[in-house]
Amino acid sequence: MLKRSAAAFLALGLLVASGSANAADETVVRLTIKDHKFIPDRLEVPAKTKIVLVIKNEDAEPEEFESPKLKREKIVHPGAEIRVILGRIDPGEYPFFGEYHEATAKGVLIAK
Repeated sequence: MLKRSAAAFLALGLLVASGSANAADETVVRLTIKDHKFIPDRLEVPAKTKIVLVIKNEDAEPEEFESPKLKREKIVHPGAEIRVILGRIDPGEYPFFGEYHEATAKGVLIAK
């Protein structure tokens, strides 16, 4: 019984440690939608690192974050905040836009 408890405790410790290592290897980038614009409209991130976009919509209308090059399309409801996991992206420029307000909601994510 004691061996099982020790093994379970060790397994739990390894799980927690591996989760911490993964969290340290991710870059969280914040993006705000306000007045039908993405703020900031230019984001620089490290290439080959797990990227997580946190997008908050401060407008009274929904907006859709869309990027064909990143293969992501997500609706952000008014007052809501979402997470978009991009994973590890190659160096380059990745344009994005708001489908509902394409004339003003534009930006680019640059991986270096």
